[in-house]
Amino acid sequence: MGRKRRTIGWRARALGAVLLAVLLAAGWGWWTLRHWTPDASAYPDQGAEISARDGAVRFMTLKALGAGFVYVDAGSGSRRDPAFAANLAAARDAGLRVGAVHGFDPCLMADGQSASFVVVVPRGSDMLPPAIALDKTADDCPAPVGEAEVESELMTFINQIEAHSGKPAILQVSKAFEDRHGLAGRLERNLWVVGTFRQPTYAGRPWLMWTANESLFTEASEDPLRWVVVRP
Repeated sequence: MGRKRRTIGWRARALGAVLLAVLLAAGWGWWTLRHWTPDASAYPDQGAEISARDGAVRFMTLKALGAGFVYVDAGSGSRRDPAFAANLAAARDAGLRVGAVHGFDPCLMADGQSASFVVVVPRGSDMLPPAIALDKTADDCPAPVGEAEVESELMTFINQIEAHSGKPAILQVSKAFEDRHGLAGRLERNLWVVGTFRQPTYAGRPWLMWTANESLFTEASEDPLRWVVVRP
């Protein structure tokens, strides 16, 4: 009986040790992923995407961490990001290159969306090319929207913001949008892909920019930030 108890006790301690090791490994992996950025020797041009949801961002700290540029969210659909002007000014004051991102809504006409972009985003040769975030799909629309209509309105929106900025737009295409609409291969614009840690391949062709960590914890903000790199 005593031997049986000792055997059970040994097994319980061994199992406890294994579970502890697994938990420690999982915790270390989670911490590492939350603080991971691509090697600067492979991707020397790195930065972040910032919006009102990120709260107060210390842009000088962001620059000290290795950011050379910032893309600031200007809005989504016909809605403007309330922190755009302040974030843009603060990023410039910190000596960062700046650009604007607008989230395209396939449920809305292009004209209203481009009007929102044009009103808040300044022109200037110092601005980076504008970026269009393609994340929301037509499946989210209250009324049916056909594929041809999505592509037509998107092209109208692209043309309108390119006319305003004087530079070709970059398309930030999410996997969900590409899986649903498959436009990355049909639109001749530089691509910006999204996927933490592993380089995404869903776009089907080479990309220019990559959101390599969608939730990077840094000293620059109380909230996690989106960390972006540029293909050399």
